[in-house]
Amino acid sequence: MKAVTWHGRRDVRVDSVPDPVIQEPTDVLVEVTTTGLCGSDLHLYEVLGAFLDEGDILGHEAMGVVRETGPAVHAVDPGDRVVVPFNVSCGTCPTCVQGLQSQCETTQVHAYGMGAALFGYTKLYGQVPGGQAELLRVPFGNTLPVPVPHGPPDDRYVLLSDVLPTAWQAVDYANIPPGGSVAVLGLGPIGDMCTRIARHRGAGTVIGVDLVPERLERAAENGVEALDLARLGSRIVDTVRDLTEGRGPHAVIDAVGMEAHGSPAATAAQRMTSLLPDALAARLMTRVGLDRLHALHLAVDLVRRGGTISLSGVYGGMTDPLPMLTMFDKQLQLRMGQANVLRWMDDLLPLLGDDDPLGVEGFATHHVPLAEAPDAYDMFQRKQDGVVKVLFQP
Repeated sequence: MKAVTWHGRRDVRVDSVPDPVIQEPTDVLVEVTTTGLCGSDLHLYEVLGAFLDEGDILGHEAMGVVRETGPAVHAVDPGDRVVVPFNVSCGTCPTCVQGLQSQCETTQVHAYGMGAALFGYTKLYGQVPGGQAELLRVPFGNTLPVPVPHGPPDDRYVLLSDVLPTAWQAVDYANIPPGGSVAVLGLGPIGDMCTRIARHRGAGTVIGVDLVPERLERAAENGVEALDLARLGSRIVDTVRDLTEGRGPHAVIDAVGMEAHGSPAATAAQRMTSLLPDALAARLMTRVGLDRLHALHLAVDLVRRGGTISLSGVYGGMTDPLPMLTMFDKQLQLRMGQANVLRWMDDLLPLLGDDDPLGVEGFATHHVPLAEAPDAYDMFQRKQDGVVKVLFQP
């Protein structure tokens, strides 16, 4: 089959690789019909190479049609249409039963002290072959794949694999009061969807902050107060307070994460680490790794006293300096974590009818053949051509 594989920093290729096969009685083979390019895939493209091997198959946002099932699978049949959550979770352990599928005790990566395995996402998360491929082996076939109806286009459902539950959890964790205010930092796919979900769930003032004109324009068209950080600079805090009764928003969602703009020293450290031998780079990143924390520091500055910061952007540093004095003094609440995808299905599936309140069918900006994935990665990393969300068709 064809699959997107990692070959080094900013070097992904579409290679011919062996087809996956049924390995366990509860495995399912899915013929992928649509698979997404996620902002966190850019971390693999740019800074996390120490935890990848050449030829690793990337991607964790996939849906398709069941081709084959193991002998113990009874929940889906060949021909069924399914979405594959990015958490590799068993669905039956104590953490899964609590709705914490990102901490699944069955697939936790103990070698690195990490939570549940993820599709297509480094040794830190199990090095499970990913979904940017023509075929995907999915374990736990009775509990993990999410059946969806035949008929509507893939665009309606594929975001269930990551974007929708990640954004829903970020808004839920933000604890915005009815009619309250929220600022979303970063208007990529997760941040954009956060603004839509916040409005849908009753936020009164939704503010979006970004540097990319096309993303700001897109958010403004959906009723968001879109603020250009490049233009406002240090005036961003006062501008947001002017929009929120002088106090700041009730909540701030950081949808940027480790690759925020700013922090030249951390940027240089990340790039230097990517040039080191893998064994040394891995030790450095897991012991003294630094993130570019501009977005998180901005969130602390923006949020009102007693407010909540919700982190959905991925961070990976081990010695990140946080403004603890300010955070304590402002009595902030901080919530974060990988999305627990299956936990939010009952909330999200009813929103995917023909009325499409979240605009999922028009959400993707680019539909690209899988063969053109290397160019799409480069375009997405450079934020060119108004790209917000790329979907591949194998």
